[in-house]
Amino acid sequence: MTTLAELAATRPAASRVFRRHHLDFCCGGRRPLADACAERGLDAAAILAEIDAETVQPSDPTAMVDRAPNAIIDHILVRYHEPLRRELPELIALAKKVERVHADKSACPHGLAGRLEAMHVELLSHLAKEEQVLFPMIQSGAGPRIGGPVTVMLREHDDHGENLKALRELADDYQPPPEACTTWRALYLRLDALERDLMDHIALENNVLFPKALSSSAA
Repeated sequence: MTTLAELAATRPAASRVFRRHHLDFCCGGRRPLADACAERGLDAAAILAEIDAETVQPSDPTAMVDRAPNAIIDHILVRYHEPLRRELPELIALAKKVERVHADKSACPHGLAGRLEAMHVELLSHLAKEEQVLFPMIQSGAGPRIGGPVTVMLREHDDHGENLKALRELADDYQPPPEACTTWRALYLRLDALERDLMDHIALENNVLFPKALSSSAA
């Protein structure tokens, strides 16, 4: 039975359709599409039709399927790692401001800044492990010997997925209340973009880079 991960790695635009319907294709990607859809009350056939109708974009994870592991790593470092390091401190600052200024409002996302700070620490550690240990092993053509580090990264990817779910719950599904100021609205827009990028980032590693690197020497 086809899994979310298989579709995200092989069908153009699948990841965007999954995000639209809140189907976890990165950390929960090993689940069959039918099971994931049933859990959310969705029609799997309709989801597949939507994927077929979606316009393909260069940013879709499948755009990297035919690239060598070294090229994928270069793309990940520039497209995901560097922007993530810049974006998280700014999001933390925005969240702190919103919580401070709007503390008396019932819709205020109390605890959001703290969750972002904890996630920031975890992600910096994760990126360092990839850049200092796993990626150099892949670039050297280690092949199946990367199995141990990959297992660690997959487990941490699952943790990042849970953090993303917690952020969305704290922020009321990123729907700003009517009284939200410009900063509040900008925070939610950027958090939504963070989720989109991190899910694509994780999916590219889980479903494309890691399987490719495990089965062959880097080129």
